[in-house]
Amino acid sequence: MLKRALLAVAIAAVALAGGAVGVRSLVDARCFSLAGEPICRVETQAPLVALTIDDGPTQEGVDAVLPVLDRHGAKATFFLVGAEVRKRPDLAARIAAAGHELGNHSYSHSRMIFRPAAFYAREIAETERLLAAAGGGSGLFRPPYGKKLVGLPRAVERQGLIMVMWDVEDPVTADPQVFARQVVAEAQPGSIILVHAMSRRSPVPRQALPLILDGLAQRGLRVVSVGDLLAATERSGVNGPSGGP
Repeated sequence: MLKRALLAVAIAAVALAGGAVGVRSLVDARCFSLAGEPICRVETQAPLVALTIDDGPTQEGVDAVLPVLDRHGAKATFFLVGAEVRKRPDLAARIAAAGHELGNHSYSHSRMIFRPAAFYAREIAETERLLAAAGGGSGLFRPPYGKKLVGLPRAVERQGLIMVMWDVEDPVTADPQVFARQVVAEAQPGSIILVHAMSRRSPVPRQALPLILDGLAQRGLRVVSVGDLLAATERSGVNGPSGGP
């Protein structure tokens, strides 16, 4: 009897572990969601990629990034954190005034899984209000840490926003040249690139940004905002957003 009980416990533990792994995979999936349809890239042959900058706004990030984008004739979508916008609305306004797109990255930058529906609604709505006051909202949302399950995607849909993920992200390296080479090598027409250029902890993404823009230009890829990428795809009549794996 004891052996049988131990076996049952072991089987239950394995099942729970497998379930936990499955849930974690769903939470972290870039291009799939149990609710809604996240966009991680666009299926197109047009030589366009979208650049997205997450977090902030921070003084060092805005001061470094905007001149680089301007020199390269590039546009980007800045997914900003509502609490940071509240502290420095002038920085968000500078980004919008420079012709870039403001996206919603939640208010508190908390992990937005296993939360009440009211929590998701407040996080999204308050940030939308702050972005609008700063000069514009794009109708685009990116979950903090890219994590979502069911409640958050439903809340995003209810507020009429589009969830935007990515297919190219920051490499883990302290070398700006290695960082840039990897991003440029992975980018394809329709890619959505994520760069954490607002980070106070590391200057590497900011140092890599001009190298990334130069490398993409050499490959004939034009850097645009997510909204411009989606609009160009719709105008061209080619395949639209990709939410599949």
